[in-house]
Parts: sequence; structure tokens; C-alpha cells
Amino acid sequence: MTGAVDQSASDGLLIRAVAAYDGAVGDPAAFRDDARRVLTEARRAGDVESQVVALRAVAWAERAQLENVRALRLLQEAARLARRARLPHRLGEVLTTRAAVHLELGRTDAARRDLDRAAQLVSAAATPDLSLKQAVLLCNIGRIDAGAQILRAVVAAPEAPVDVRMRAATNLSLAESLLGHAAAALRFGDLAVELAPRVGPALLAFAVLNRGIVLAQSGRVAEALGQFERAAALMTAAGLPTGEVLVEHAETLAALRVLPEASDLCRRAAEELERHHVPLMAAEARLRQAEIALLAGDVATAAAAAERAIEQFRGQRRFGWSALATVVAVESARQAGRVQEGDLDRVRRAADVLARLGMVSSAVEADVVVGRVAAATDRWAVARRRWTAACARSRDGAVLVRLRGRLAGALAARSDGDGAAVLAHCRAGLADLAAHRAVLPSMELRALASGHGVELGALGLEVLLRSGRPARVFDWTERTRAAALLAVAPPGAEDVGGELAALAALRTEITEARRDTGAEPADLLARQAEGEARIRRATWRRATPHGRAGSPRSARDVRSLLDGRALVSYVRHGAELVAVVVDRSRSRLVPLGPLAPLRFEADALLFALRRLTRAGSAAALDSARASAEHALDRLRELAVAPLGIDADTPLVVVPTGDTHRVAWSALHRGPVEVASSASLWAATRAGPARSGPVVVVAGPDLAGAAAEAGAVAAHHRAARVLLPEEATTGAVLDAMSGAGLVHLACHGVLRADNPMFSALTMADGPLTVHELDLRGVAPGRIVLASCDSAADTTYAGDEVLGFVGALLARGTTGVVASVVAVGDAESASLMEPLHAGLAAGLTMADALHRARAGLDARDHRQFVNWCGFTAYGAG
Repeated sequence: MTGAVDQSASDGLLIRAVAAYDGAVGDPAAFRDDARRVLTEARRAGDVESQVVALRAVAWAERAQLENVRALRLLQEAARLARRARLPHRLGEVLTTRAAVHLELGRTDAARRDLDRAAQLVSAAATPDLSLKQAVLLCNIGRIDAGAQILRAVVAAPEAPVDVRMRAATNLSLAESLLGHAAAALRFGDLAVELAPRVGPALLAFAVLNRGIVLAQSGRVAEALGQFERAAALMTAAGLPTGEVLVEHAETLAALRVLPEASDLCRRAAEELERHHVPLMAAEARLRQAEIALLAGDVATAAAAAERAIEQFRGQRRFGWSALATVVAVESARQAGRVQEGDLDRVRRAADVLARLGMVSSAVEADVVVGRVAAATDRWAVARRRWTAACARSRDGAVLVRLRGRLAGALAARSDGDGAAVLAHCRAGLADLAAHRAVLPSMELRALASGHGVELGALGLEVLLRSGRPARVFDWTERTRAAALLAVAPPGAEDVGGELAALAALRTEITEARRDTGAEPADLLARQAEGEARIRRATWRRATPHGRAGSPRSARDVRSLLDGRALVSYVRHGAELVAVVVDRSRSRLVPLGPLAPLRFEADALLFALRRLTRAGSAAALDSARASAEHALDRLRELAVAPLGIDADTPLVVVPTGDTHRVAWSALHRGPVEVASSASLWAATRAGPARSGPVVVVAGPDLAGAAAEAGAVAAHHRAARVLLPEEATTGAVLDAMSGAGLVHLACHGVLRADNPMFSALTMADGPLTVHELDLRGVAPGRIVLASCDSAADTTYAGDEVLGFVGALLARGTTGVVASVVAVGDAESASLMEPLHAGLAAGLTMADALHRARAGLDARDHRQFVNWCGFTAYGAG
């Protein structure tokens, strides 16, 4: 009777141990304590089989917490007990699980040995799990095709437990994606997400994570970001570490060129994974860190991180991953000008490994690098062959892979001297980029995306400059500048309305804290950064926009709109500056020489103008004035005089890159209009005139703002005036919506680090570029009367972000703003004659030109106004 009772208790323990393991697979945090209790009871009872199963359950729960060293010790104990007790099928199960832990620790040979031994021991019921882990090992060592074949069989096996089928499906989605099979990858990813809730929250979190990876690799990066956010939340709720999510999130942000945030996520992931002794994923994090550093131009960091990753991958015998890191290391050396003998063979071998393993996107990038290194060492036949192969291989890839393939094709054609083929590849690549950019959900992401096309744009420009045909050069540059401002998403403030309100309240607290204490409130500033990050992430995850998308305008189109103006489009070609001049009769190319002197003088002018706005001795101010006038003379000599344009001809200026910060109105005697692209200028020229009301806003804490508002309003019939105490963000936004003309006299805060959060100060807090854009507010014309509100931030691809760009993109036809901080009182002397001209029906440029002519430029501060204020757009 006692024996029967003991047997019954033993059976009960074993049932509980099996249940604890099954539960730990899907919800390790919830079942870890159950597994430990069963293990304690089994040890007390001397029940070896229950101990083995319970040890496996506890080990799996520890593995989920990235405690792989502890998990390995538990599994080694379980293996010893199973051998001693002659429990072959239990030993096979333990070895199968231990293989997974060995793999996490980067011990691929040990994992393979465990799986080979387990194959001789496991029962038929455990065979699908064994096959799954064999496939995962193959994928991790680079044999993706072989691994995918096994995974397909497991997913299709009706006898496979649901948790095994789910894990096979999610791993198969990753494998299919790496093999370039986007549709199959998404199909298996969806199956995994469908099956996961039947198993537990941990597997759902990983299924969502992997679906995000597949979405990112198929080019649907904005959707992927939402999946990563969801995966992180699911992992946190399930009590799991988030290091793996951070790595994948970082890679996707890098594809979106959000590089500082991507780098920070990678650093945090690597530290977490190394702290938990997970070298398998830690090495991957270090590789991602190297790739992001390379994109950011930090070749020293990229080289160091890549070499470290190579060493780790080789120790783990993960030769596909080692090949990936080798490509980054060699490209870092090339960009640093330190290509060594043997680097070509080294990166060529790496590229061949990636091609052999079927890693399409990685093989494309590797062949691009092989070609560059070969070209750097005068091995042009090798370079052409590799670039041609990369182009061919990329044709069925995701959009960013096709872009790299088109770049490779253009480089190959250039090396052959085939300009027509260069242009064909560049046009196709930029068309792909335009389609990619158009579906991105925020102005910021669209601007950043243009960085992917910089080299394609430069290669095409090189060919067209050699042709000497100015109209073709003009048309080409319009493809590649300020394109993000031509694709405008519909308003979407409802997505982040609560966050915007909370951020505004927080900024009011910060202002009050500074006023009360005279110190920077560190805790409030940290909360502000967190709030801004939440808003940015929310805009990145918005649904694909279906707003208006403008097209680049040709030189012929623009000429028809000039009406007596001349237009000059400045173009950077390497270190040189070129101008395309378009007037009523023809287009001309004008070489202007090196860009560096112009940058120097632009900076010198802004520095001198800032000095003139501050108190100082007469001698110091006279010195600053002399510096400013010298810089103006040099800028005219460098950028305007060679154009041969009559001094009184109205001029439209399209700057490039750093030349956006030039005080263009001060360089030409006639009226000047500035726009970030000729196409954007043409949109403001062709747009309908707004006949809405005039709104005049006086912001808080601005000396003379109320008086200025009254004086400005007197020039307009029935102008609505918002005095400082009335000028809340809500009241100002409501008044601006539908207004024909708005005048804002208020302080501003410029954020070069995050221009979408540049703000104008209202009575209850800041009004940011983000809020203007998300609410779709765009009055007909607007005057930004104080601060350097025209100082938009430039990005690669001749993109700009800031107040002026956001307003013009939304449909405002004219803006007057300053490129330098101007005095509160001094600007009033310009504003009254400006509004007199506007009330008389003049354009912004003509009214500003007349108002500037009436200033007493002998006065230093009036001189700053004369230099700083510029008209943007044709309205």
C-alpha cells in the first residue's frame, strides 16, 4: 500500500514538473517559482525523473532572464542525473534545451554536439522540438537555406506541439526575410503572432518582435517601429529583459537615419546583454553599433566595434556574422584612408560567404564595399564585376536594398565612362527613394530619408555638369533637395494631443523654475526630453500618410512663373559651389569656386551681427560692424557678383546646405525671395492668395510687444490683436487657422538638436514646429518678428527642418523672418513700414525691401535688422 502511495506521489510530482516546464516556455516569469517548488519537493522525495524535468524548467526560466550561465549549470546537473538514472529520453530533452543555452553563450560547437547526441535519445514526441533547435543552430551559423527547409517541415507537421510550431514559424519568418522572400516572411510572422497567445505572453512578445524585424527588412519601417514598441511593452509585462528588442529597434532607426537614438539603443543593448553573459546577442549588438557609427561618419568607433565583433563571432564559429563585421571593418578603414594590403582579399572572401549563405541584402552591401576597395587600389576590373553583381542581386530586394544596388550600378557605369547608364541608375534609385519617402509618416523621417540618396544625386550631378546643359542640371537638383517638404501628410494632432498638452505644461514649469531659482531644473529637463521622445515616436508610428505630394518643377516651369525675377539655384559639387541662373530668356551655369570661403564668411557675418545686438564699448561695436561689412563684401564677391545679374532685378535664391544661414537680403540691392527649393518657391508663387483676417500676436515677456502689436494692427482693417495675457497656444492656433496674414512678436527657442521642437513662447508655454505641423496650421502669410526664427536646421540631401520650412510646406505662401537674433525694440522700426507695404498689396519680398530701405543703417542695431530679415516664398 505504501509503495502505491509513493508511486502516486511520484507521478503527481512528475506531472507538476512537466506542467512547470510547459508553462515556463510560454510564461517563464509566472512559472519559475512553481518549477523551483517542484524541484525542491523532488529532491526531498528523491524523485530523480521529476528533478530532471524540474531542473530543465527552472533552467528555461533562467534563460528567459538572460541568466544563461546559471541555466547551463542547472542543465548540466540535470544531464548528470538523467545519465545516472538511465533516463535516455529525458537526457535527450535536457541536451536539446542545453544546446539552446550553449548557442546563446556563443558555443556553437557545444550546441551541435548536444543536438547530435539528443537525436539518438529523444522520443518521437520530442522530435519536432529537436528539429526546431537544429534549424535555429543552422540559421545562426549562416546556413539559412538549410535551416529554413527544416523549419518549413516543423511548421507543417500536424504532430508538432503548438509552442514548437509557433517558434518554428517565427524563426522561419526571419529566415525567409534574410533569403529575400518578403511575402513568405510576413506570412509566417503573422502565423506566429496568431499561435503565440495559445502558448503564453513570452512567446507572443518574441513573435511581435520578429514580425517587426521582418517588416523593417521588407521596407515597412514605420510599421516596424510600432511592433518594437509593442514587443518591448509585452516583454516588460512578461518580466523579460528587453536587450534583444533594443538591438532590433536600433537597426530600424538606423535605416530611418535616426542615428543618435539608434546608437544609444545599441549601446544600452550591448551593455545589458554583456552584463547578463549573453555573448551571442551581445556580439550582434556590437556589430549594429559599428554599422551605426559608420553611417554617422565615426569611422574610428566603427572600426573598433567591428573588429571586436569579428573576434567574438569567430570564437562562436559564426562565420556569416563574422563576414558581416568584416565588411564594416574594411569599409571603415577605406573611409579613413587606411586600406592595407590584404583588405581587398579579406572583404572579397566575406562577400562570397554572405552570397553563398543567401543573405541577399548583406551580400549586396558587401559587393558595394568590395568594389570601393578594389577601386581604391586600382583594381577596376574587380570593382566593375562586383558592382555589377550587386546591382543584379538587389533587383528583387526591399527598397533600401534596391537603392544600394542602383548605387552599385551607377558606380560600375561611371567606371566604364557610360554617363547615360549612370543617369539611368541614379534616376531609378531616386524614384525608389521618393516612393519610400512618401509613405513615411512624419516630416522629420521624410527629411532624414533623403540622406539615402545623397551619393546617387552627386553621381548624376557629376554627369550633367560635364554636359554643360544648365536646364538639365537645374532639373536634376530639384529631384534631390528639400523633397521632404513637397510630400505633406494630413494633420494628425489627435494622435499626440495629450502628449503635446503635457509637454507644454512641463515647459511652463521649467520657465517658472528658472525664473524662481536662476538654475536649470535637471529633473524637469529630463522629463521634457522624455516627453519629446514620446511625441517623436508617436509621429513615427502614424499610419501611412495620404496627403498631397508635390513633384519637382523643371526650369521651364519655373521660368514661366518668374515675372521679371531671376532665380539662382546654388549647387554643391564636392567641395565646389556652382550656380544655375534662370531668367526670362535662358539658363546659365556659373562656377563659383570652393565652398569653404563662403561658409567661413557666412559664419563670420553671423558672429559679428550677434556681437552688434549686445552691449559693448563703442570700439568693440565698431570693430564688429567692420567685421560684418567685410564679410558682406566677401559674400557678395563670392556668391552674387559672378552671376552677372542686374543689381535691381528681383532675385529668388535657392541655397544649398550651409548656405541657408547666409543673410541673402543683404547681398543684393533688389528684392530677394528665398526658398529651400525652386519647386517649393513655385508652389508659393502659384498658390491662391489668402483673403482671411489679419491676426497680430504679442507674446509674453517681450519689451514693447503690445505697443508693436497696436502699431502693426493700425495698418490693417479689422485686425485681431492678441495681447500677451491672451496669447495662449490654443488661442493663437485658433486665430492662425484660416488667417490671411499673421504677425507674431514673441520670443523663440531654437533647437538645432531637434528642430521640430523649436518653439515660439506663448502665454501658457511654447508653440512648437511639431504642433504647427501636426495641426496643419498654415496662414496665408506670416511675419516672425523676433528671434532668429529663420534658422532652419539642414540635413543630408539638402533637406531643412524648422518654422519656415514647415509653414511653406503646409501652404503658407510668404514668411518674413530673421537668420540672426534681433533686438525686441529695434525690430519694431522695421515692422511698421513692412506692414504698410503689405497693407498696400505688396508681396513679402517687396514690402521688406521697401521697409529695409527706410532703416538708418548707420545705427548698429538697425543694421542688424537690415541684414537679418529675409522674405521666404513668393507670397
